[in-house]
Amino acid sequence: MRALTLIFLLLVSAGPLSAHEGEAHPTAMIWTFDGWIIGPLLVAAGLFSTGFFWLWRRSGTRRWMARSAFTFSGGWLVLVAALVSPIHSMGEHLFTFHMIEHEMVMAVAAPLIVLARPVGILLWSMPRMVRRRLAAVMTDRRVRAGWNVLAGGGVATSLHGLAIWGWHAPALFDATVSNVPLHRIQHLFFFLTAILFWWAVFWRADRGLAAWHLFVTMMHTSILGALIALAPQVIYVAQTRDAPAWGLTPFEDQQLAGLLMWVPGGIIYAGAALAMLAMWISRSGREDRYGASLL
Repeated sequence: MRALTLIFLLLVSAGPLSAHEGEAHPTAMIWTFDGWIIGPLLVAAGLFSTGFFWLWRRSGTRRWMARSAFTFSGGWLVLVAALVSPIHSMGEHLFTFHMIEHEMVMAVAAPLIVLARPVGILLWSMPRMVRRRLAAVMTDRRVRAGWNVLAGGGVATSLHGLAIWGWHAPALFDATVSNVPLHRIQHLFFFLTAILFWWAVFWRADRGLAAWHLFVTMMHTSILGALIALAPQVIYVAQTRDAPAWGLTPFEDQQLAGLLMWVPGGIIYAGAALAMLAMWISRSGREDRYGASLL
């Protein structure tokens, strides 16, 4: 309860929290204005907005565009919250917040952006010559073949799983705490493999197969979270060393981070799997009724 109360206070507090003996903690509620993060976010927002308004004036059917704008904006805002807001700076000092950040990137922002299917809108934000050349590259037989392999359900699920397990190796994860370029690469791997995974789930795989891939991902991430939460000792030494300044022991910080991956993270994947399974069953029922009517 003490750990959960601390998370709530850190999220809703508008000013710096008090550390030991009333001293303001220097890392409290700091926004991260890293050009390597802000730059791509602003470019993506600018390109999507330009392409959206250009198409909006010329499109006869706007419902899909409104839906795309809504989901893309939601995913973009979640990325800002995870990578720019105080959640990011807190994640550099508390394992708990680092885990929250990763779950927001992989399990919330990535599926929202994939649901938006923003590629077409992004292309229309560019000059005609650039747009045509990019379209030619994207429709090239070899490029499409490579994409079909990467975005296939089994490959995408495996790559995403390897990224999650590999980057959560204690030595590598601890190294990202003090190495900024390595930390950026970690987030990039998480985000890109999550995009591949959710693209395969939403747009490539059959609904029943998509539910299976979501179930597999839920299982292995829950196992990893359980291993972290139930470890008999602190295994993420560098990541948890600042926990005492925030009222937690390093062991408590590690346990809470593992629980966040184990339970809330698992619930997201399980909920998506159940939704896919429900759609698959509903579609099968409609096909059965249609076949029966022909007889």
